Amino acid sequence: MPLSGGSLFPRGGLACAPACARREEAGRRRRRAGSRFNVTVEKGKTENYIYHFRVCREVNSTLHDFGGLVQTDRQNGKTTVIGRINETQVFNGSDWIMLIYKGGDSYGRHCSGEKRRAVIMISCKRGVTASSFSIISEEREKEQECFYLFEMDSSVACPAEDSHLSVGSILLITFASLIAVYIIGGFLYQRLVVGAKGMEQFPHFAFWQDLGNLVADGCDFVCRSKPRNAPAAYRGVGDDQLGEESEERDDHLLPM
Repeated sequence: MPLSGGSLFPRGGLACAPACARREEAGRRRRRAGSRFNVTVEKGKTENYIYHFRVCREVNSTLHDFGGLVQTDRQNGKTTVIGRINETQVFNGSDWIMLIYKGGDSYGRHCSGEKRRAVIMISCKRGVTASSFSIISEEREKEQECFYLFEMDSSVACPAEDSHLSVGSILLITFASLIAVYIIGGFLYQRLVVGAKGMEQFPHFAFWQDLGNLVADGCDFVCRSKPRNAPAAYRGVGDDQLGEESEERDDHLLPM
């Protein structure tokens, strides 16, 4: 069954019936206009139809017949309105929406000649605006309450996903906010009130400088690669290494 279509719900919500207007208020219809879905059904040589479906919009706006779901016979081109958007009902559950179009063209020999109606079941499928539009069955072997049953998938039918921040995320955001306030507020105070320039504008610059030196000394003490008492690899030349020379070496330089 071929499927064609765009976004699911019209821009600005639904205005085709009070039921659709309530769905608009619930925020479930924030989609672009122009939603059109087609499905082809072939049953032997006698039944060959195309079903055209639009969500709370007329399939053919030039006819002004309010047809929201229309059947077209591919053999003779005859069109039959299955359901109209001015007679719409909407029901919903936790992960599904049922859209009912009533007031279609009357049956001929079936269902006591009552008006046709279409039931569209929209199931939750995240990440998909609208897909898999297809016809399930046509219940017409009854005296009353006959209907066409369609189904499709859409993320619009899915419940809203709750996004809760963890305790760690809250603490991290709070800590980052406090640091930002400390740095920005301290910078403005040092510059505008104290009149500091350069690095002195940083709040408590001397304290952080001393703290950095202490941290560096601690890292050097903990992370050095050789023992503290290891002998040096070389020794400087000092007087103690030269030794004492005999004073007699210079005696011949003295005047006689």
